[in-house]
Formats: sequence, structure tokens, C-alpha cells
Amino acid sequence: MKDMTVSEVSKALGISTRMLRYYEKEGLISTKRREDYAYRMYDEVAVRRLWQIVILRKLRIPLKEIGIILNASDISEAVRVLLDKIAEIDGEIESLGVIRDVLSEVADMSRGGSLRLLENKLMSVSESLPPLKNVLKENGAMSELNNKEELLDKANEKINKAEGVRIIHIPPYTVASNHVIGVEPEAEVDKPVEKFIRESRLYEIKPDARYFGFNHPNPGVLENGQHGYEVWVTIPDNMEVPEPLVKKKFEGGLYAALTIRFPDFYRWNDLAKWASENNEYEPNYSELGDEIMGGSLEEHLNWVYTVHMGCPENGIDGQLDLLLPIKKKEKK
Repeated sequence: MKDMTVSEVSKALGISTRMLRYYEKEGLISTKRREDYAYRMYDEVAVRRLWQIVILRKLRIPLKEIGIILNASDISEAVRVLLDKIAEIDGEIESLGVIRDVLSEVADMSRGGSLRLLENKLMSVSESLPPLKNVLKENGAMSELNNKEELLDKANEKINKAEGVRIIHIPPYTVASNHVIGVEPEAEVDKPVEKFIRESRLYEIKPDARYFGFNHPNPGVLENGQHGYEVWVTIPDNMEVPEPLVKKKFEGGLYAALTIRFPDFYRWNDLAKWASENNEYEPNYSELGDEIMGGSLEEHLNWVYTVHMGCPENGIDGQLDLLLPIKKKEKK
């Protein structure tokens, strides 16, 4: 198999270029640079290893454990990780089974009745059933749960992937923006902003400065395989910015926020699902749609401070807030 470029691997495996760079940074894969080519290349070994990473991620194995599996000197180390994951899934299956049974019971008891009857059944279902003795794995220990109500609470905590969603209001800001379109825009877009932050000593002027990013446009929007990424750093209203940065106004608004560790961007799906199924709020996507991720943002936490400090090896890094625009549902 011939060597492949970053963009070719990204398209073939459905992995963003940002994720590929992160895998290399974490030591999961390696690339090489050909003398006659400007870009880094992936050989057959690297591509095969990436396929394994993709499959293991789909099996919900965390990257740390994937590293153990792929780099294990003894097969027993890999087997241990897989067995731990099986035990975790068994706990989730047990939790889901209990939730399904209770929902079926409440539905059967309430069928043909009124909303008031349904409310009464929901209030009384745990009291009308004998206590259950069940064991769930939690925080690496086995906790015995004495009744169905407590079991359901723990089950919901375990399977609610969007647990930790916060509702926040972002105020209007003046921002310095940089926008790059290309094969790997995320690799270039930060550089002028980092230079601006250091030279202007922005953190000293505005220690509460925030840093946002978003696809503009999303991968797949452009036909040539390229996409764009735009970043904003908040600045004082009267501050001037050097080229190529552009001064803009961000109107702010109401957002559902979910904190993740880089690079768990798959959790955008969890946040979108939460917003679409929420009883109080609903998505408030931009009319520009995929052109700007529907108005969604990625806030890189502590980023301005980290750049100000020269991005030390032991700096604060790796956390983001996924921000999805929402609005209150209208009462019917």
C-alpha cells in the first residue's frame, strides 16, 4: 500500500486531522516526512494501527486503555483491559434492563387512564414493589443497592452520557478573529492569535479573556476536501488587532455547555441529543447551518493563560466546553 497524506487518511477513516495530530502527540501512531513531499505521510503500519484505534474507540475503549492494548508487551495486559470493559458494559446492561422493566410496568398500569393516573402510578411504583438487592460497579467498587428507586437513580447516572450539561449565558464580546481554510486549518489558525496574545500581553490587560473556535465551514461542505476553522479571543472593546486578525462583535446568548477532555469531540452527539430531547430547552441553531456548526462553539478553557505563560509542558491543557445554542421552549 502506498503512503497516504493526512487528508487522505482523514477522508478514508473518517477521522479529523485534529484527532490524527492528537493521536501522534499521545504516541499512539507515528508519521514520516518524505524528502520529495512537504506533508507528513502515513505508511501501511500507521494506517493499520489507526484502523485498530477507530475500531477500539467504537467499542468505547478510552484512549489511555487503547494505548495499553496497542503497546502491551504481554497479551494479558490487553485482555485485562477488555475484561474490565466487559464488566462495565454488564453493569450498564443490568441498569438498562431495570429501567425498561419499570417503564413497561408503569405503561401497562397506566394504559387507558388519565395523566393524573399516570402521575399516581409513577409516585407509587417503588413503594408497591419489594426491595431489590442488586450490585452495580461504581468507581471501581461494588455498591449494593437496597431498592428499585435507588437502583434507578444510579442507573440513570451511569447511562446518561450528557450528565453534567450546564445552562449558561454568554455575554456579548468584542473578539479578535482568525479564519483559515485548507487541508489542516486547525494546525495554522492558532499561530497568529498566539503571537498577538503574547505581544499584546492580553492576559495582563484582560485576565478573563476567553478563547472560542468552530468549524467554518464544516468538513464536507467544501467539495475539494478542505474545510475551515475560525477562532475568537475576547478583547477589550477599544483594542486594535493586527492583520491577519479581524475585529468582530459576538452577540453572545444562551448555551448548553458540556465539558470534555480533548479529544472527545464525539460527545457533540450526546449534547445534541440532550438538547433535542430536553423538556425545557430546544436547539437554537443559526440559520447558516453547517456553514458555522449551527452557531455551536468550542471554548478552549485556560487557553489564553496557557499561551501567556508560554505553553509550558506542565501547563493547564486539554479541557474544552462544547457550547450548543439553545432557547426556552414556548409553553403550549
